[in-house]
Amino acid sequence: MPKQHHLQPLAVRMRPATLDQVVGQDHLLGIGRPLRRMVERRALRSMIFWGPPGVGKTTVAQLLAAAVGAAFTQLSAVSAGVKDVRAVLEQGKVMQREGQQLVLFLDEIHRFNKAQQDALLQGVEEGWVTLIGATTENPSFEVIAPLLSRSAVFKLHPLSSDALDQLINRAFTEDERLHGITLPERDLLKILSGGDGRKLLTGLELSRDLLPANTTTITDDIIRSAFSSRQFYDKAGEMHYDTISAFIKSIRGSDPDAALFYLARMIESGEDPLFIARRLIILASEDIGNADPYGITLATNVMLAVERVGMPEGRIILAQGVTWLASAQKSNASYMGIEAALKDARNYPHLAPPLHIRNAPTGLMKSLGYGKGYRYPHDAAGGFVEQEYFPEELRGRVYYRPTEHGGEKKIYDRLLALRPTRYRK
Repeated sequence: MPKQHHLQPLAVRMRPATLDQVVGQDHLLGIGRPLRRMVERRALRSMIFWGPPGVGKTTVAQLLAAAVGAAFTQLSAVSAGVKDVRAVLEQGKVMQREGQQLVLFLDEIHRFNKAQQDALLQGVEEGWVTLIGATTENPSFEVIAPLLSRSAVFKLHPLSSDALDQLINRAFTEDERLHGITLPERDLLKILSGGDGRKLLTGLELSRDLLPANTTTITDDIIRSAFSSRQFYDKAGEMHYDTISAFIKSIRGSDPDAALFYLARMIESGEDPLFIARRLIILASEDIGNADPYGITLATNVMLAVERVGMPEGRIILAQGVTWLASAQKSNASYMGIEAALKDARNYPHLAPPLHIRNAPTGLMKSLGYGKGYRYPHDAAGGFVEQEYFPEELRGRVYYRPTEHGGEKKIYDRLLALRPTRYRK
């Protein structure tokens, strides 16, 4: 094995040499499947590979070109421009006249704007190049319609547990640097890789490099050290939603310490601080509500302060807001009230307010009884009069059931005094 081979990352050293070595994409490469059939007919057409990172988009494109004897050239939409595309198209035009096929692999095609994608159209239409575009984004929204109509779209899936096992087994079998190293438990490694084969192999290699002297066993603690928080926190993916869910539930459960941990996780992973702050405003109303009406004021001020101050100092402001909200008295009565009221609003869309509380701006409406018998509360002692406000069909409904937590107990006591029949428990 060449000496410089060891300087390459493990993910490169383990790159499949044939289509049969590709794991996890049997729906495309298995017997009778679309890409396999293209290779068998030696009829490669333009296509878009859509899938998450580390599932083999680049590798499959290279192997497809090799399998049909086509030349292969690669551009990245991050760094390439129209000039680069035109140069490849000219090369393809020459090769076409010589009876050769040129595959152009365009990585991150979604980063090309409309004009840049337009530059590909003639070359694809005339067959100067066979385009294989790769994207992590939905091509329906990111690739122009004329290019989509000239290409097949294939979805590549995150690697399954079995596929990741195959990668691990092959690495331990074939890579010299892993000979003599053991991995007693591999579940954590697979979990942290998130179906990304490149991330799995990178984490495995770093775990091997982190082994203490005279140690040959890769433990879970070593694997955790090999994966930084940013590696497996995707701001648009599952970890994003799981973490914000745990964060909100920790505050709702009055655990400021757990809430600070999830706040720190999000900050460390580069989460948008204003996203966090907006969620705090929602929580302040949904989970604290009138038990402490100051909560929504505090949360709103936290967002304004973070917006003005920015990071990293904004972390201090977020922490203050989080600890106060987590420690505050809780009530979801307002939230439950609007949900119950919405249900009735949907079930009884035809119900009109009682005549006596309707507006009566014209003589005709007054003659029809609009506003008749309305009693103005401020004219009564204590600013309250017995009066029905519901439509007849909903009389006596209770949506808002104030708790006896914090300041909401005062609200409960007042409502109980005003309407004892409705609010007596």
